[in-house]
Amino acid sequence: MSIVRKRNAAPKAYIPANARDNQYILAEFTLTDQLLSQLPTHINSDGNINYYACYQAIADLLFTLSNNNTITNSILVANDKLVRVRYSQEMHQWQTKQQIIFYYDPQQHVLQNSFFDANNRAKKITLVFLASGTDIRAGAADFHQRVKTLLGEFSEQIKLPLNAIRMRDHQHLTYDIFAKNKGCNASQAHKFRPIAQRYASQDVKLAENISSITYAIVDLTLDHRISGLVDIDSASTDPYNPLYTYLTDTFSLVAKRFNLNNGALIANGLVPLVRHSLHDLVSKVGELQMLGYNPKQSPCGIVSKWQADTLVDNVQLIFVANSQNGEEQNYAKFVNQIEQAMRLFATELEIPTEKDELTLRFHQHVAFNLS
Repeated sequence: MSIVRKRNAAPKAYIPANARDNQYILAEFTLTDQLLSQLPTHINSDGNINYYACYQAIADLLFTLSNNNTITNSILVANDKLVRVRYSQEMHQWQTKQQIIFYYDPQQHVLQNSFFDANNRAKKITLVFLASGTDIRAGAADFHQRVKTLLGEFSEQIKLPLNAIRMRDHQHLTYDIFAKNKGCNASQAHKFRPIAQRYASQDVKLAENISSITYAIVDLTLDHRISGLVDIDSASTDPYNPLYTYLTDTFSLVAKRFNLNNGALIANGLVPLVRHSLHDLVSKVGELQMLGYNPKQSPCGIVSKWQADTLVDNVQLIFVANSQNGEEQNYAKFVNQIEQAMRLFATELEIPTEKDELTLRFHQHVAFNLS
């Protein structure tokens, strides 16, 4: 068999043509005393430091460099909140105690803004870059390189060591697994290659010390019909234990059926945060459910977290890839296995797929310190 045929024989996943692409890059660095001494500050009448001039100086530089590098969406976040980005036809921001979430449409919206409290010194500064355009995935390497160039100029101008900046490239692709059941017959083929591999094909080389993680989250709306699949005793102290047990058992069954051995079911109202970690980690941090995985280790099995006395609106089903799921080639087989598992899951739960959505969001992340 020829080399060309071998390459073409790589697995492919066929996803709906109306799938949505997102890419955003975070650049994080600590606001040290040394860095602060390079920036303007102001002393209030009460003797406390006002950081408005400091944050504004960083924001002004960020926006100027963004314009010079044709980056239309850039944001300064200096309130120590976790940044998350999601697609929406309407641009807006939503803040909680621990998070700041940006909703936007890459094909329409333009944003330059800053979020900070002038009276508080942030532990770290986060620069947020949102990709824009009509073909996010194809242009991801170019966007990554433009942001990297900008950060080199940024560090030089504020006298910040380049290796003090942690760059995080986040990409996700979102679609309804049952879009075809609703009339979307057009599809597009994806190999879901690792980010480093995709970038290398466009002459963009990533650092050797990158950490990467690949995973998928499926959102399941917990409606009355699903709740009615089991007997719930409202007088009990843990009335929803049978429901969550049933969902966990079904999820575990279909996941193992298709050799998906690294995952979690989150039904406790917390936001799951999947991160690369040298050691498997499951912990609750405020409104976040932390899930740490090492893709190079053996799968750790299925984790399930719920509150038996509370009925949530949404359950998240999480599948985490390890090195055996395609790191050397691609993740198309991994995505196909997830879809097969979710089709069986939908059958078991009798989900009306011609009406209800089962949304899959496929995530690929890489992170490294600049050098």
